[in-house]
Amino acid sequence: MTEHPTVRFPYFFVTVPAPCPYLPGRMERKVFTRLNGDDPVGLNDALTHAGFRRSQGIAYKPACDGCQACVSVRVPVDRFTFSRNSRRIRTRNADLRLREVPPFATEEQFALLRHYLEARHPGGGMVEMDALDFAAMIEDSPIDTHVAEYRDGDDQLLAACLVDRLADGLSLVYSFFDPDDETRSLGTNVVLSQIERARILGLPYVYLGYWIEGCRKMVYKARYQPLEGLGPDGWQPLRIEAGEKP
Repeated sequence: MTEHPTVRFPYFFVTVPAPCPYLPGRMERKVFTRLNGDDPVGLNDALTHAGFRRSQGIAYKPACDGCQACVSVRVPVDRFTFSRNSRRIRTRNADLRLREVPPFATEEQFALLRHYLEARHPGGGMVEMDALDFAAMIEDSPIDTHVAEYRDGDDQLLAACLVDRLADGLSLVYSFFDPDDETRSLGTNVVLSQIERARILGLPYVYLGYWIEGCRKMVYKARYQPLEGLGPDGWQPLRIEAGEKP
């Protein structure tokens, strides 16, 4: 008798409905699974391709009744062309040093995050995050993860991004930056630099999470054209109007 290896499929769960944090008057639900088992890296890659996002050791995806506003988006690196404005932003930030450091939370990172959240997202759920929550967000990862730090000539931390390395790209899990610096366009610079980084590494995509039609906070993602969105027919070109700089 021939023995076949046992294939373990992940168990998926669905959250109870809760108010949507992005579109007023709507309810959200998520389907999620734990990134564990014999191959969490391969599982995360497969789920990312299917539109899931990682949060600590969990992969989740919106599963809302009667709503498909959340669209998973990614930048095809080889087809991305820097616009005149993008080149200006990169030039303004040419003095910043990019350091890829292991996923260990620091007081400096947490202080920057707190300042960012209080200025940019004062009513958001993450404002209540404490140091232990932040440590879990940064350190609880079963896959290849690092923190991209952006420092000026005085070694001051101006921006940071939690980045997952996938088989076919970089996934930008969460970024935050100094909200008082309105000249550098720090949020945009983070994304542009990660596109450059993916190109150097020979990775074809940069995953940006979800674009949500009707949500002003997500409009900026349209700037990184050409953009692909995941729909019923797979990943397809997505044309949306660009918004204000983050």
